[in-house]
Amino acid sequence: MKLIFLRSPLLLLSAAGIVLCPQARATQADDTSIVIINSTAGPTPFISQAHLITDNLDVIKSIQFTITPNEGSPIRPLSGTYTNAYLADRGDIIQETGDIFLPVWGLYANLSNTVTLTYYFNDGSSKQATTTITTEAFDDPCGYQDPIVLQARTNTTSLSYDYMLVKGACSEFSPAIIDTDGALRWVGNAGISNYTATFFDNAVYQVGNGALVRIDLDGTVTTLGVNADYGATFIHHNIDRGKVGVILDIDTVDQLESVNVEVDSTGRLVKSWNLAEIISDTMIAAGDDPSQFVYPSPTDWFHNNSVAYNRADDSLIVSSRENFVICIDYETGAIKWILGDTTKKWYQFPSLAQYALTLPPGSLPPIGQHAPSVTYDQGLLVFDNGQNSVVQEPPGVQRTYAAPRKYRIDLTTMTATEIWNYPQDEAIFSPFCGSVFEDAPRNYLIDYALVGGADASPPYAQLLGLDAAGEKVFYYRYVTYFCDTAFYAIPLHLENTSFPTVGPRALNLSTRGYVGTDEESLIGGFIVNGGDSHTVILRALGPSLNSSGVTQTVADPSLTVHDASGAMIATNDDWQSDPGASQIEAEGLAPSDPAESATIQTLTPGAYTFVVSGKSLMPGIGLVEVYDLSPLANSKLANLSTRGAVGTGDNVLISGFIVGDVASDTLVVRAIGPSLASSGITAPLDDPELIVFDANGSAIASNGNWQDDPSATDIMGNGLAPTNALEAATLLHLPAGAYTTIASGASAATGTGLIEFFDLEAASN
Repeated sequence: MKLIFLRSPLLLLSAAGIVLCPQARATQADDTSIVIINSTAGPTPFISQAHLITDNLDVIKSIQFTITPNEGSPIRPLSGTYTNAYLADRGDIIQETGDIFLPVWGLYANLSNTVTLTYYFNDGSSKQATTTITTEAFDDPCGYQDPIVLQARTNTTSLSYDYMLVKGACSEFSPAIIDTDGALRWVGNAGISNYTATFFDNAVYQVGNGALVRIDLDGTVTTLGVNADYGATFIHHNIDRGKVGVILDIDTVDQLESVNVEVDSTGRLVKSWNLAEIISDTMIAAGDDPSQFVYPSPTDWFHNNSVAYNRADDSLIVSSRENFVICIDYETGAIKWILGDTTKKWYQFPSLAQYALTLPPGSLPPIGQHAPSVTYDQGLLVFDNGQNSVVQEPPGVQRTYAAPRKYRIDLTTMTATEIWNYPQDEAIFSPFCGSVFEDAPRNYLIDYALVGGADASPPYAQLLGLDAAGEKVFYYRYVTYFCDTAFYAIPLHLENTSFPTVGPRALNLSTRGYVGTDEESLIGGFIVNGGDSHTVILRALGPSLNSSGVTQTVADPSLTVHDASGAMIATNDDWQSDPGASQIEAEGLAPSDPAESATIQTLTPGAYTFVVSGKSLMPGIGLVEVYDLSPLANSKLANLSTRGAVGTGDNVLISGFIVGDVASDTLVVRAIGPSLASSGITAPLDDPELIVFDANGSAIASNGNWQDDPSATDIMGNGLAPTNALEAATLLHLPAGAYTTIASGASAATGTGLIEFFDLEAASN
C-alpha cells in the first residue's frame, strides 16, 4: 500500500486553522521578457491560441492561463497550467525564435474574455500579464446556451464543483462542458453525434463512426482505435473510468450489451469481461441451466449500461438494467455480490440468488438503474430509474418515479442498506438514461435525462446540483429528444488543470504535534519505491507557528533523517546551514524563522525515518512536513506515518494532506496506540480516535474502533486491519481537495500515538 505526495508550496491544515505560504524571491521573472503578440481562434469559439514570445525559453518552468468568470459569478475561474516540456513535446514552442503558442480553452462564446497568464520560473519566481481574447458566437443546436432556469446558480461557493461534462447526441458538437452558472464553455469538435463519452487524462474520450477518439481540450482529435481492435461490432452506452484506463460497453458477434473491455489512455486493449460467460459458468457450477437466463445476440437479456471500478477491493460493479447491479472481481471475474429486485427472473436461480444482498426494512432495491459509482465513504451510488425489465420475465416491480439512491454494502452480513435518496418531497418520472454522481462528500450532480418519458410533449432533461447541506444550488431544464441532450452528466474540476496530467495522489503531507525528547519526539517514516532516486524537502517548524495563533511552540526544532539500517544520513538544526539551502529557498520552501530546520535530500529506493526533537529540554508544538520535488519520477513516496505524543487541546496529533489533481483517491487512515507497546513504547495511547475534516472544517469521517467502521471488511481485505480492536481506521474515497486528520485519545486519554496513511489508488500503479 502506498501514499504518494507531490511538492506544493501550500500547507493547509483546516482543522487547526494553520495556513503557511512560503514566499519565493523573483529573480528570473525580473530578467525575462515575455510579450503577448496576439491570439488565434481555434476550431470552436471556446478555444483559442495565445501567441507569446520570450527572450529566454530555458528559464520558464510552466505557464498558466486563467479565465475570469462572468461578473458576479461565484464559480472558481477555469484554469490550465502547461509545463515547458509539455508544450515543447507538442510542438507549441519554437526554440530558435522563442515563440510560444499557448492553448487557451474554456472561453465564453461571443464575449471579450479577460485572461490572466502567470509565468512560473525555475528559480521559484513568477509574474503575471493580462490579455483579452474576443470570441465569435456559437450556433448551438442543442439549446445548452439557453436553458430553462428552474433555479439559477445561487451566490454560494459551497458547491464543490463548478463544471459539468454533459454527454449528448443532439449535434455533431458533442459532448459539451457547461459551468454551474449554465454557461456553455466547450464543445467537442470531432464531428461526432454520440453520447458515449467520458473525461479522462484531461481529455474527452468519445466513440463515434466506429472508432474511439481522444479530443484534447485544445481541439486536437486523435483516433485511438477502431471497433475491431476491441472485438466489438458496436460500442454503446457509457465510457467509465477503470483501473488503468477507461472501460467500454461493447457488442460482439455473439453477445448484445453484455461485454466490457478496458483500454488504456493510448487506446490499447488491457482487459475484457464477458458477463454472459461469467454468469453462465456460475449457473452451471451450481446446477442451474444458463440457457433459461443468458441468451445469444440479438436478445438484449443483460442490457449493460455502465460500470464502476472500485479500487478499494479491486472489483468491477456492472449495471444490468434488465436484472441487477452485479459486482465481480477485477482479475478473475468471480461474482462477489448482486443487488437488485428479487421479484425479477434472476432471483429464481439459486446459483445467482446465493450472491444476493439483503435489504433491511425501509431500503428499496434499484430497478432499471444506471450510473453506478463508488462514493468517498465506499457507498454504492446509483440512479434508480424505476423501470422494470423489458425482456426478462417476470419483469419485476415498476415504479412511477426515478430516484438517486446510495447504499452501504456490508459483505460480512451480505446486506445493502439505503442511506440516502432524493428527492424526499417530489417525484420525477425519468425512466431511462439518468445519472447521479457525488463529487466532494454529499455534493451531488443529478441528471434526469428523460423527464416525462419518451411520450411526453416535449420530454425534458434536467440538471440539478445539490450541496452538502442538501440545498439546490442550480437547476436547469433542456428540451430533449429521448436521451440525446443530457446523458450521464458528470462533475468536472477545471479550476486548476495540469498538463501533463497529474494523477490522484496526496500532496504535501504534514503533521503537527507535541515535540519533546526521546519517546516524545515527533517521528515520521516513509518509503521511496520504484527504480529512480527521489528528491524531497523535509522541514521542521516551530516559532513560525506563533503567527497562526499556536502557543507554546517548540523554540528550536532539529531534524534528522535515517535510512532503513538506522544510520543517520542527514541532519539539520538551522535551515540556512543545510548544503541545499539555496535550492530550498529557490523552491519557495525556506522556513520563515532561521531557527527552524529544513534539508533537501535525493534518496534512493528504500525505507526512511525522520525525527524532529527540541534542541533544548523545553518541549512545545512543532510541525513536520514532506515535500516531493519529483512527482513525475519513476519512484514515489509511500506509506507515510507519523508517531508522536498525543495530548489534549492543542496537543493532539494533527496531520494534513491534499488530494489532487482532478480525480478521486482512495485512502485508508489509521490511528494506532496499544500495539505500539510491542515496539518498546512504554506509554502508548490506550484508545485512539480519529476524525477526518475537509477543507471547510466539516467532519467527513470518524472512527474509534476500526471494526465498527463501515469499511472494516475492505480494510481487512487490503491487509490494513490494526492488530488491536481499540485502534481506529477508516477507508475514504476522496475527491480532490484539502483534508485534515486529528488523532486524540478517548475520554481525553494521553500517550504515544501513530497516524498512518495508505494510498490504495497508488497501490495499483
